[in-house]
Amino acid sequence: MKTKILIIVIAFTFLMPARAACQGMPTYDNTNFISLVKQLVESGKQTAQMIKSVKFLKDAKEAIEKVSSVVQQLRAVEEIAQNNQHLINVMQNDLQDILNSPYIKPEEVTRIAQSFDAIVQNSLDTVEFMGEILSSDNLKMSDAERAEVLKQKELESKEMVSNIKTKTKRYRDIISFRKMQDKVNNRETNY
Repeated sequence: MKTKILIIVIAFTFLMPARAACQGMPTYDNTNFISLVKQLVESGKQTAQMIKSVKFLKDAKEAIEKVSSVVQQLRAVEEIAQNNQHLINVMQNDLQDILNSPYIKPEEVTRIAQSFDAIVQNSLDTVEFMGEILSSDNLKMSDAERAEVLKQKELESKEMVSNIKTKTKRYRDIISFRKMQDKVNNRETNY
């Protein structure tokens, strides 16, 4: 009987620690843990690359906005230059024709010349102001403010062209009317 009790105690001793060790002790799978760490490192690299990409895109956007502003300024300057060229053409051709017409009275020549002179002076002031805006940093303007001022000057330049066209047409109409009136008044009557 002693042997039976001894066998039971030994068997119980062997079984007891094994069961106690298995129940409370967690087990880890190292391969899953290593895989998780690798995924986190790769995710960190991708996030860093995305942050670099976002910064690059922001810098590119700012560069595009600056170029766009410069292009807008150049277009406004080009439009003003074209309008001034139109003014010069009118002054060289149409105004000389109007002033040399026999149907314009001598007292009107001064008034016509002053009218066109005011437009030319405004045009010269615009060109001078444009030069100051584009070349001087003393005005402390941002590109957007500079573009806005140039756009305003472009609109004024368009108004100037419209004014000069209107005045030229009006004086041509006056000359045409006076020419027709002269023909009517000085016609020969052969009835």
